[in-house]
Amino acid sequence: MGTEHSKSEERRSMVFLRKGPKLPAWEDALLAGREPKSLLKRGLRYVSLSLIMKGMTSTPDFLWGLHEVQKLNLSRNRLVVIPPSLGKLDRLVVLNLGGNCLKCLPKEIGLLRNLKVLFVNMNCLKEVPAELSLCRKLEVLSLSHNCISQLPLSFTDLTSLRKLNLSNNRFVQIPLCIFALRSLDFLHLGSNKLENIAESIQYLVNLQIFIVENNNIRSLPRSLCYISTLELLNADYNAIQTLPDDLYLLRRLRRIAWNPMDKGLHIAHNPLSRPLPEVVEGGLDALFSYLRDKKEHN
Repeated sequence: MGTEHSKSEERRSMVFLRKGPKLPAWEDALLAGREPKSLLKRGLRYVSLSLIMKGMTSTPDFLWGLHEVQKLNLSRNRLVVIPPSLGKLDRLVVLNLGGNCLKCLPKEIGLLRNLKVLFVNMNCLKEVPAELSLCRKLEVLSLSHNCISQLPLSFTDLTSLRKLNLSNNRFVQIPLCIFALRSLDFLHLGSNKLENIAESIQYLVNLQIFIVENNNIRSLPRSLCYISTLELLNADYNAIQTLPDDLYLLRRLRRIAWNPMDKGLHIAHNPLSRPLPEVVEGGLDALFSYLRDKKEHN
């Protein structure tokens, strides 16, 4: 009887364990006595590790010993801080810290000299460490949905940066350091508090996509018209009343665009002075023709 009773209890315990909350993959691996390196995935391009949506409030210590990792995804957790040990992962090429609760980044991030892609979107950052500018290979940087109002001047050293997302922050003006980033082809500053665009925007000679929707911009600078590479200019939801006469020089803008995903000129939901609203309704060719005629008669 006693033996049967103990076996029954054991079966019930096994059922309870199976029904219990599932351990995160990395905890499960460590409890099973597996080597942490077994969590790494070796793809064609990168050695990667994904700890996405694990409910982590802090990073596991074993992580900083995985020196081989090149692509690390810690997004959509509840991380409050990233320790200085991050600097040990000096082979990192891609780092995703998006969707956490980070208030700052460690200055040791500057030790990641091979870093090309960095996502720190949807956090609680108020500033960015100047040391990030030491990541000279950085090509893609997303700092969207934070509380940032300025960038360090040292950002001028990020000469390889091609795509920069600063949307949904607290910028009142475009940081001066951005105008030195001549390789930029994508710049998103939507949903900030911008009131103007400096004439220095013309120095971004490779810019193809420029988004400043949902700000307080009252006019577009004439110098913007000299960026011949522009294919998408989104200035929806601002306070723009007039358009620069030289806008017709932007020949790669193919249409008046209404869908946010479309390339072209986005100028909807602005208090455009008459007759601009009616001209815009006629399409981009009509608008450019109007602006060209207006310039010739002035």
